[in-house]
Amino acid sequence: MTTTLIPLEAMPISALKGVGAKLAATLARLQIASVQDLLFHLPARYQDRTRVMPLKALRPGTDAVIEGEVCAADVVLGRRRSLVVRLRDNSGTVSLRFFHFTAAQKARFIPGSSLRCYGEARRGATGIEFFHPEIETPDETASVTAKVLTPIYPLTEGLSQNRLRGLMLQALALLDGMPEEAADEPGLGEYLPESLLPGALRLPLAQALKYLHQPPVSADMEQLAQGRHPAQQRLALEELLAHHLSLLQLRHSSRAVAAPVLQEKPSLEQAFAARLAFSLTAAQQRVCAEIAADLRQPRPMMRLLQGDVGAGKTLVAARAALVAIGSGYQVAVMAPTEILAEQHRINFCDWLQPLEIGVACVTGNLKGSARREQLERIAAGQAQLIVGTHALFQEGVVFQGLALVIIDEQHRFGVRQRLQLRDKGADEDRHCYHQPHQLIMTATPIPRTLAMSAFADLDCSVLDELPPGRQPISTVVIDSERRAEVIERVQKAVAEGRQAYWVCTLIEESETLQAQAAETTATELTAALVDLRVALVHGRMKAEEKALVMQAFKLGEIDLLVATIVIEVGVDVPNASLMIIENPERLGLAQLHQLRGRVGRGTKASYCVLLYSSPLSASGRARLQALRHHNDGFAIAEEDLRLRGPGEILGTRQTGEIQHRIADLQRDAPLLPKVQKIAASAQLTAAAREAIVRRWLQNNARFANA
Repeated sequence: MTTTLIPLEAMPISALKGVGAKLAATLARLQIASVQDLLFHLPARYQDRTRVMPLKALRPGTDAVIEGEVCAADVVLGRRRSLVVRLRDNSGTVSLRFFHFTAAQKARFIPGSSLRCYGEARRGATGIEFFHPEIETPDETASVTAKVLTPIYPLTEGLSQNRLRGLMLQALALLDGMPEEAADEPGLGEYLPESLLPGALRLPLAQALKYLHQPPVSADMEQLAQGRHPAQQRLALEELLAHHLSLLQLRHSSRAVAAPVLQEKPSLEQAFAARLAFSLTAAQQRVCAEIAADLRQPRPMMRLLQGDVGAGKTLVAARAALVAIGSGYQVAVMAPTEILAEQHRINFCDWLQPLEIGVACVTGNLKGSARREQLERIAAGQAQLIVGTHALFQEGVVFQGLALVIIDEQHRFGVRQRLQLRDKGADEDRHCYHQPHQLIMTATPIPRTLAMSAFADLDCSVLDELPPGRQPISTVVIDSERRAEVIERVQKAVAEGRQAYWVCTLIEESETLQAQAAETTATELTAALVDLRVALVHGRMKAEEKALVMQAFKLGEIDLLVATIVIEVGVDVPNASLMIIENPERLGLAQLHQLRGRVGRGTKASYCVLLYSSPLSASGRARLQALRHHNDGFAIAEEDLRLRGPGEILGTRQTGEIQHRIADLQRDAPLLPKVQKIAASAQLTAAAREAIVRRWLQNNARFANA
């Protein structure tokens, strides 16, 4: 009789003994739907529970494994009702105390029976007590715990360590039972040929999983804690490969659709260049040539433009827009905030309107007849360049022929939003559907490690040269106790004809609280600096109010601008050469570098004062010192990646797209070149590629055509 093999990928978690609908729903919160999912839910850490401590040797505050005989189990009434179990061995007695228990749990503690417990010894009403310890009978796990470290798994509400360990033992037993033929089945197969694996990582996947769920007592716990054991690295390699393959597939599918062929119009380019009061840097010329070459292709450009603050990305974007507009199409420029959208509108109007190019702007605060007028101009093709915020995604925005989408500060937009804008590429007048070209800009330099993993679907251009005349920014770190000295410094800078920013931050991600903090600070500084023109801008102000304040600051009608972090990107005031950032320890390095980049945009020496509150944590001190010592955005980004991880750098909206279960981009950076080599190998079949991506990403893969 032939046994039908059910691959572990296809075996639902409910196939395990004891998993009903309720437990299956609980496990689903941990992204566990199949037996394979369970096997890839790895321990967060390990404990050595092989050594049983005599009860007499227990000391408060220590974790310990104890074993003994139940003397009594009584419900004790006091301020809180509790179940107290007395346990003894040949050296003494202790109490186990439970505040939450059922009759069935009480019945488990039969006098004369043996128990093994794990928990923290504490001082209690009866002496040494264990509160809600993990309970096992010696027969249940003695055979296992005598040989292996105890895994501690990530949990969710309604799931205990013991319950999950019991399920894992069932899954490991099934893994042992998988025959070799299973390698060709979708599921827990060996999809990577051994010849493609680095020497130290040439161990079967099943063997790596068994080791990580049940490492021997002799295992190097420090190596396991750091994620550097070959078994962990074997899994990390395959997970990184899955992400890389999914991005390559994304790139392939994006290029499989048509895009308009856009040709440069020399007369338009010359007219634009003639209006500039400066020449492009060599880096800008190089990147413009790369973009123009992309736009001449019949497939969509997917290019990431990185450039440090002040490197001239907006001008490069304008040159790209001219190519599309000169070919008879429209361009959308998408910004994450209304302040940045307004800044872009002003710049593009200055550059393009003299060339008889119509510019429109669509933001969430645009209402009534003004909104209708802008939408009509866009639909009629009278506006060739359209600037906006997320409002560009809305249903009422209809383009006549959208050929290029420029996304500024891309990490602030989700993939779904990019898809919505891409879908506006339909052109009824031309009776065609095309996908617009995409130019994605960021002033947050992406570390090479992160770019290799998170942006493998994009071509990358880097503006690695600042325009001539730009001065490096001197950064100083000062305790807030010296606030009066800093205020005096502001007074002196304004007397010398300069302008300044004072940036307020809060721990809470709340526009209301940030606005209140900024208002209080503005009031205090107005009183302290009576001769200065002080103004305020924050995220809860109406768009028109913010625009008026920013314009007045740019025109030199305001000396000191008090602001929340809404000024992080896009504000360009060359005469502002001093910035004070309050509580900088609350922000990441990348965000601090962005804020600092609002000064140093002219030819005057510029300064940034980091006004911190004592005491500083070790990581907070490390961040501020890194900012003080570096002006290079890429060096700062590498340090930020080391200190905070990839999710923080790319932004919270994008974090979920690059979350790894096992791999760590900083720790596992040496694996990335190997991953790229494996992905390019002809030995890796199409079926294997698909299976690896499915195993690791399932429904979490990035949208196929983003």
